Amino acid sequence: MRRRGAVFALVLAIVFGLLGSLMAYIYLMQQKQRGSTAAQASMVPVVVAAADLTFGTTIRSEHVDTVLYPETSVPTGAFRDPDSLVGQTTKVFVTTREPILATKLSSMGGGLSIRIPMSMRATSMNVNVVSGVSGFVLPGDRVDVLVVIDRPGQAGNAITRTILQYVEVLAAGQKTEQKGGDPVTVQSVTLIVDPEGAEKLALGLHEGKLHLVLRNPADTEISIVRSLSTSQILADVGDRAEVKPKAPPRPRPAAATKPPVIPANKVTMIRGTKVDHQEPAVKAELGKEGQQEGAPR
Repeated sequence: MRRRGAVFALVLAIVFGLLGSLMAYIYLMQQKQRGSTAAQASMVPVVVAAADLTFGTTIRSEHVDTVLYPETSVPTGAFRDPDSLVGQTTKVFVTTREPILATKLSSMGGGLSIRIPMSMRATSMNVNVVSGVSGFVLPGDRVDVLVVIDRPGQAGNAITRTILQYVEVLAAGQKTEQKGGDPVTVQSVTLIVDPEGAEKLALGLHEGKLHLVLRNPADTEISIVRSLSTSQILADVGDRAEVKPKAPPRPRPAAATKPPVIPANKVTMIRGTKVDHQEPAVKAELGKEGQQEGAPR
């Protein structure tokens, strides 16, 4: 009897345990479903870039896409409808999957014009591989502009001068042109200049050849550079060619010391460091006798 009671109690405990586990599982599944539904309800669409967009790009439908963002994390100025962006222009670089914000767009126009500062101008010029610093001029670089002009009526006497300094490069790219039937790759560079600088560039393009000199962006000093002509270069080279190294000076021979002049008919007497010249004793006595004979008696 006791054994049956123990078995019945065990079975009853197992049944109640299973029922409790089932009820707990049902409750947790309901809570998870409610949480997922609430999370989906708080997600909103945000327009992002479908690919990398450079500045000055006019947005088309294939340029944008939408992703879901938590409503509390949507950036300020974001768009939810892709059609609201079609036709607008980017004024900065936008990377793939980056939200397109109102501060990154311009409705006043497209292209490079939106990047030109007020009261400034943008002008383009073609440069070859050499004058374009081997094609390494990039947007944002700073350059000096030199012009080389052939003087009229003076063949072979060109002159070069720096007409612009510390000019910002707005854009740079390569294109192919046909010259003499052969395709030639040249680099087109767009510079930001003031109205006076635009006139200098236009005159330089018309009268001569322009060359770019790349400089460090931190070097903002405007140098005073004089113009240089062909005759000046040739004169400098000629002066250097005529200069010959000077031969080292020859040592002068030491002056010959003349022997001391000894008076005639005298004897040199040396006593220590003292030198004396005296007449011979015989001649001195003869002289005295002659004086005595000739003296009056």
